[in-house]
Amino acid sequence: MIDKATLDRAVSAGILDAAQREALIAFASANSSIPSPKTENGSLSVDDQMRLVGGGNDIFVTVGIVLLFSGALFALRAVFPGDSMVLAALLAAASWAVAEIVTRQKRMRLSSTLLALVFSASVFTILSDFIRASFGLPDGINFLSLLALRDDAIPMGLIMSGGLIAAAALYFVRFKVPVLAAVVAIAATGLAFLAAVLVYYDQLTSGAIAAPGTRQLAEVLGNALVVPLVCGLIIFAAAVLLDLRDRERQTVWSDCAFWLHVVSAPLLVHPLFILATGQQVLDGSIEPATGAGILLGLMMALFVLVALAIDRRSLLAPTLAYFGSIGIYYLISGAANTTGIPPFALILLSIGALVILFGAGWQRIRGLIIRPLLPTSLLDRLPPIKA
Repeated sequence: MIDKATLDRAVSAGILDAAQREALIAFASANSSIPSPKTENGSLSVDDQMRLVGGGNDIFVTVGIVLLFSGALFALRAVFPGDSMVLAALLAAASWAVAEIVTRQKRMRLSSTLLALVFSASVFTILSDFIRASFGLPDGINFLSLLALRDDAIPMGLIMSGGLIAAAALYFVRFKVPVLAAVVAIAATGLAFLAAVLVYYDQLTSGAIAAPGTRQLAEVLGNALVVPLVCGLIIFAAAVLLDLRDRERQTVWSDCAFWLHVVSAPLLVHPLFILATGQQVLDGSIEPATGAGILLGLMMALFVLVALAIDRRSLLAPTLAYFGSIGIYYLISGAANTTGIPPFALILLSIGALVILFGAGWQRIRGLIIRPLLPTSLLDRLPPIKA
């Protein structure tokens, strides 16, 4: 990465003019491109381009930000007791001001991520207090009082989700912090959940469907898994599109895709796990069966193949954690009882071995599995295999 001093010397030597120097600095700042570490064979690891920490100074500044805002929070609570909207507004303004130096000028990754989350949480608090004041919501809201808010539910949802998305978009335009992609995805998912609940509520009140009894409640909750599954698919598709725009993972958009994969993974894994194993939604129990084991294995294999194809370990991590911890427990508990080995020990052994295997030889595994499976036309659009 060429620093500003080198660019200054290039201008002095006549290699660049002042306008070209400023254009290069603006381009590098807008794309926040940071060289990634080398892999074991000397080539760049595409997936490692997404780094959450920019170095020791980044960690040092992050600690300072935590101390600064912790002290500011306690001090503002003493000055403005009970006025959380003013407190949140001041914290949002402070996070923006600090980001002008830490993010805009220094491009510190971890510190910038923390400041963006502080800003988002402050905006969320402001919107919550605004909704509470505008719609006259009481401090204590129970289920019955929520039913009386049906007519105001859509405006409240739009204010909360829309306001949070708008604030995150404004912050992103200014500072290009990738974690805000996750904030936008979560806000949109929350609005989708609200819309699904309202549709079901309207069907109940209109008599289109009967109120579920105890036996039907599990079926209703199982059908509700369609919402996170659809949201997860949409977020995953958006992440893949961003990845396809930047095969070499050089721009901020690939970092945004990383956070979208982090959000989409649990939304996809949980519903698909229940569909594959037949897990009971209410009590979480699973009856081990041959069919469930086969489906679970196929589901894990599918997620591994997709993660390898798009070169995203962020998609594979929750898959191993969720499928492995819960699925393997029920599927190997019988064998564990016959051998005397605790199921938890077998889970740690299997998951730990997989994590080390994929972590140490990710690109080699990609080359061995993905290259023979996919046609060249598709490989040319996916992140390059560096093995």
